[in-house]
Parts: sequence; C-alpha cells; structure tokens
Amino acid sequence: MPTASSAVELVRRFSRARVLVVGDLMLDEFVWGKVSRISPEAPVPVVWVQSESVMPGGAANVASNIRALGGRVSVVGLAGEDRWGDALRGELASRQIEMSGIVPSARPTIVKTRVIAHHQQVVRVDREQQEPLPSGTVERLIRAVTERLNEADAVVIEDYGKGVVCRQLLEAVIPLARRRGKLITVDPKEDHFDLYRRVTALTPNRAEAGAALGRELESDVDVARAGKELLRKLECEALLITLGEDGMSLFERDGRHVRIPTVAQEVFDVAGAGDTVIATFTLALASGATME
Repeated sequence: MPTASSAVELVRRFSRARVLVVGDLMLDEFVWGKVSRISPEAPVPVVWVQSESVMPGGAANVASNIRALGGRVSVVGLAGEDRWGDALRGELASRQIEMSGIVPSARPTIVKTRVIAHHQQVVRVDREQQEPLPSGTVERLIRAVTERLNEADAVVIEDYGKGVVCRQLLEAVIPLARRRGKLITVDPKEDHFDLYRRVTALTPNRAEAGAALGRELESDVDVARAGKELLRKLECEALLITLGEDGMSLFERDGRHVRIPTVAQEVFDVAGAGDTVIATFTLALASGATME
C-alpha cells in the first residue's frame, strides 16, 4: 500500500509527465441567476441572470484537470471557427494547455449551456452536430496525433460519442501508440468497445460497462463478473469501473480486484466526475504509479 510520503513524491513527479488528450472538445457555459417568479407565458421559472462563465468541457475538461494537477498536456480535437471556439481556445490558453493539435472545423463548436439558479440546474441547452465526420477531417486528426505522439508519455482517448473518436481514428491511433510504447487510457462509449482492445486501461462507468455486455449491473457480484469478463475480452491491463456514490472497482490483468470507496461529500452537480477520474489516473500512471 502507498504511504503518505510516497503519495507526496508521486504528486511531485506530475510536473514531468506529458499527456496527449484526444477526443471531443466542448465548451461548458454557465448562466447563474435567481428565480423569484413563474413565467406568465408557461409554467416555467423566470431566471434573473446575475453572471455568466465558461469552462473547458469534454476532452478539454480532462486536459484542464491534468494541467490543474501540474501535468504537461496537449489536446487533439475539433473546434469551430466561431465565438464559442474562440472562447474555448482562450480558456485552454489561459491554462497553458498546448492546443496546436486543434483542427479547425466547419461544424459549430460543441457547447453545453447550463442555467443554474440557487445552486440548482434549471435547464441544459446543447449545441452540437452529430453527423459522422468526413474522412478527410479524421485524417487531419490522425496526423495531429501522429505528430505529437513522440512527445507524450501517455495518451487519453476521451470518447463522448460526438464524432471525433470513430473507427477510422481508433484503428489508426491505438496500434500506433502501442508500437511507440505509450500508455493508453480510454474513457469509453459502449458503441466502440470492440475497438479498445489492448489499450492500457479503460474507465467506464457502471452503465457503460453493462451496455458493453448487454446487461445491467445491479449488484456488486454483477460488477465483479462484468469487470473480469471485459478485461478478458479486451485484453487490456486494467479496467476501472466507476460506481458513483459506491466508489470504483479496479480489475487488473493478474487477477487482482480492488474496491475503492468514496468519502461522502455534499455536491450539487457531479458533471465531469469521470473526466477527473481518467485525468488523475492517467497522470499518476505516467508518473510511475501502480494501478492501485
């Protein structure tokens, strides 16, 4: 088991780790306000806006987490030539995240707008296009990954199902990263599980792991069976299934299974928790940590 001193030393090494994040870049917009009445036009609250803010979202949030922990990070993905894309690039630049791998796109930047009143989310508005990317665009993304791979210790594939992480990209990037000896971690979507074979580790949540096997994981026994089955099927080194308030279950290729509990906290919104898991897990592995 790690000691406090070994954990501190590990964190000190974070600044030497270099991580490449590949996936669906988004911008999270927050509209903060108060509610004092119901609209006379419809039975909905009227939000009096007091402030607005933006943050990196999706794969960009993973990169932001890695940078906040001290790691060096670069991103590959798409951003539109629009005000949302400009805002996203500005947020990444302010965090010293290397973003020359962002491919300009004719499609709009993905934006998720959350309207929040009195610490409660009133509504979320999504702006995105989900049509498959043109092959030429995917080829540009693959070139961007290839050009940056030698400078990375680890690659995070952040699949939000928005188009960047597709069969064409995965079939090129995963074998290339493996040949170059890179750590590869994946925050997966169930549609692509057959393409994640032989990566270093995956971090699905309970629903994603169950969907990949075509069944619900209701009990601890279900989770344990699913973890071992997926690990064997995908031939990866580890599988980390996140379980919300029940913590996480780590399965390793040597048969080790460790349950990691949570420490209770009062939270208003758990959006982005999976991003934080894969960011911290990957940065630690790139800094020499064991899986556990």
